[in-house]
Amino acid sequence: MTDSIPVFLLVTVLFMGGCAFMTGQALAATWRPWRQAVPYALLLALADRFLVFALFGGGLLSLPGLLLDAAVLVSITLAAWRLTRARRMAAQYPWLYERTGLLSWRERGR
Repeated sequence: MTDSIPVFLLVTVLFMGGCAFMTGQALAATWRPWRQAVPYALLLALADRFLVFALFGGGLLSLPGLLLDAAVLVSITLAAWRLTRARRMAAQYPWLYERTGLLSWRERGR
């Protein structure tokens, strides 16, 4: 079995995507900058490539596969980081900030 859409959805989106989401949450919860999320997501993409290779016979050295996995996992990690950061800013500093959307906040009184 080679790289296929069901394998991509199962391993990359569901399994490693969940790991990427938790990584983004953990980085935002400990007030780390968003730049730290990118290397962690790239490491998850490498682990994803290995799992696809070891479990499903996919290409280990597939550059397009790695780039697609990395793009998806970096996106999930950064979205989780921003979601958690917006929630934390409004919850921890309610006298300064208010939520304006799922991924944003603003100063109170503006």
